[in-house]
Formats: sequence, structure tokens, C-alpha cells
Amino acid sequence: MRDPYEVLGASRGASADEIKKSFRRLAKKLHPDANRNDPKAAVKFAELNAAYEIIGDEKKRKAFDRGEIDAEGKPRFQGFEGFGAGPGAGAGRGGFGQEGVFETFTFGPEGLRRSSGRGGGARGFEDVLSGIFGGARGGARGFDPFDAADFAAAQAGRDIAAQMTISLEEAAKGATKRVQLPTGKDVEVKIPAGLTDGQQIRLKGQGQSLGGPPGDLLITVGIAPHPLFKVEGQNLRLDLPITLYEAVLGGKVRVPTLDGAVDLAIPAGTNSGRTFRLKGKGLSAKGGAGDLFVTARVVLPDAPDPELETLMRKWREAKPYDPRSGGT
Repeated sequence: MRDPYEVLGASRGASADEIKKSFRRLAKKLHPDANRNDPKAAVKFAELNAAYEIIGDEKKRKAFDRGEIDAEGKPRFQGFEGFGAGPGAGAGRGGFGQEGVFETFTFGPEGLRRSSGRGGGARGFEDVLSGIFGGARGGARGFDPFDAADFAAAQAGRDIAAQMTISLEEAAKGATKRVQLPTGKDVEVKIPAGLTDGQQIRLKGQGQSLGGPPGDLLITVGIAPHPLFKVEGQNLRLDLPITLYEAVLGGKVRVPTLDGAVDLAIPAGTNSGRTFRLKGKGLSAKGGAGDLFVTARVVLPDAPDPELETLMRKWREAKPYDPRSGGT
């Protein structure tokens, strides 16, 4: 994935508020519903969400700036320390020089393998193994360092942890994604419909092998923030802007959902803050789908309107009322 700052069009020194404003602006511009003729709209929107998941979170942003995580939020893989020879390793009892057991050796799926024959100073290599495995099989003298079957059996596979971010639409409907592991390997992951934020997916046998059966791959899935919907368990919440005349007179308003826009009847005299429930328009679950809660927000025109102001003055003089009279 590209640098999150580049995706969001923000500088590394941008404030949290500037990052948030940039995300909202681009989210409205790149949302798939606003770009139905662009086949790459969903990809661009998912990339934007993934970038904001990193840069929009204070802790993750600091970790990314320090180089501790990559652009997808995964820890930067440092590799494994092998059996390397440091300075002066060629001399002494534990070395592998002319007096050692081997010049080189390898560690692979079949366990430990030698790459040349036994020479003088055989006790050096056995002492190293004795130090690693605590004198297994009766101590260094009774331990055969090249019994690959026993060595592999003793090495349990290691689980690998990874993270991935998906869009709310992908969480609701399911998807198939590719994720790159810390080892550099790419695997295909099937995202089930109705997955929740922070849920973990286990792929058996996709972990690290240390000579024996491999461990598992544990993928923690995060749902990127959505520009319209707020997730509350299996339910969704949405703020719906309505006009002053729609609030006073009522009418039908188009409401976005994860399955496409639907009509909502706004009753006459609707106050700002009134919430409507759209049953089954939330996230899917085993026990059934959640609901979408739509809260009406009355929005006045952007530009001053002299006629509206005149009307309101007449209304104030002729029919005054105090909606705060019951408050403290």
C-alpha cells in the first residue's frame, strides 16, 4: 500500500484535525456510491480507509512515524537470527574453523543438516547443541546432533500474527482479500459476512514451520472508519441532514444503506434529533441482521436568506415559544 500520508494528501506534520478533515473530504469524493461508473472506486475508497486507520489513530500514527509498523499497520518484520558466527568464531572450542566440526550447516524444513564431513574437534559442535537443548538425550556425549527426525519432532510450529483492514461494506457482505505475511508470503483470506471489528481469523497450517508441523496464521481484522455510518455492534447509526421545510411539512427522503438507498417518510413537525429505525438494515449476524438508526438533523441553507429571516421575525413576534422552558 502507498504511504498513508500520500493517500490522505496530508503532510507528516499535519494536525489530527487536519488529517480528519482531509479524510472526510476525500471519503465523500471517493465513496463508491458517488462513483458508480468507476470500477476502481471501491479499491480507492478501501485504500483511503486503510490509510486513515493508521494516520487517524494517534498511537498507530506514532508507531508508523517511528518505523515500527508499515503502511498496513503490520509490525515490520526483522527476520530470524540464525546460527551465525560472530567475530572470532573461528577459534576456540565452540568455533567452526579448521578445528571445528563443520565449516557450514543449514536449518531447514527437515531439521538440522550438515554440509561437510566430521573433522577434528568434534566436541565443539556437540557442546553448542548441549547448551541449546540442555544436554538432551543423556547429555552431550549421548546426543546425536544429526538425528533429524528427533530434532524436527522437538520443534513445534510457531503461530504468526498479522493484521488487515477492511471496509465496512466488506465486513457486511464478505469478501476475499490477499494479505502479506511478515515472512513476505501472500495468502488469500476469505472474510465472512457479518465480521466485527477486532475479530480474529485463524488459518491452520499457514504459520511458521521449525522442522515439524507448521503453526497457524492468526489475522486480526479491523474495520476502517466509514464517512457515513457509525458501527454499534450489529447496528449502524447515521445522521441524516434534512431541510427546514422537510422538518415542518414532512416528505420522503432518500437514505443511504449498505444495500443501497431507500425512501424514508419524514412526518410533518419532525424535530432535529428525532431517530428513525430501519429494521434489518444493519450488519448481518447468525441470529439475524442488526438495524439502522437514522437521526434527523435540520440544516439551514448555506447562504443567508432575507425572505427566511423576515418570515422568522414575523413568526417570533406573532407566535413566540420557548423549547427550553422545561429545562433547568
